[in-house]
Amino acid sequence: MSGIVSSLMQRRVRTIGMDDTVAEIEALFVRERLSWAPVTNAGQVVGVISATDLLRFHATRQDVKPIKAWQLCTYKPITVAPDTTLEDLARLMIAQGIHHVVVKRAEEIVGVVSSLDFVRTFISD
Repeated sequence: MSGIVSSLMQRRVRTIGMDDTVAEIEALFVRERLSWAPVTNAGQVVGVISATDLLRFHATRQDVKPIKAWQLCTYKPITVAPDTTLEDLARLMIAQGIHHVVVKRAEEIVGVVSSLDFVRTFISD
């Protein structure tokens, strides 16, 4: 597969704050039809939360009210530049066993890519 990340990434990025509650995160996922989102603190990406993370949390049957994003997120997410090749991104995702990557230019989030974005490239509009 040829091309660069900027040709595949989703440019409309919704982020989660460190102190957002589970209820707020779930409402965002439903409203925006998301399956994951970056978690930010003071504009910096610190982690990601996925629908799978929320399912795992609910399986513990804990009270959702006191739980915040910082308690659920996966820290130190993988980030790439928009000009990273798609082949390099695919190799990185496989090597790291990840499905979600944040795309940054300098310190600014400019997009996100998930493994589903790769799958969508095989479906014609």
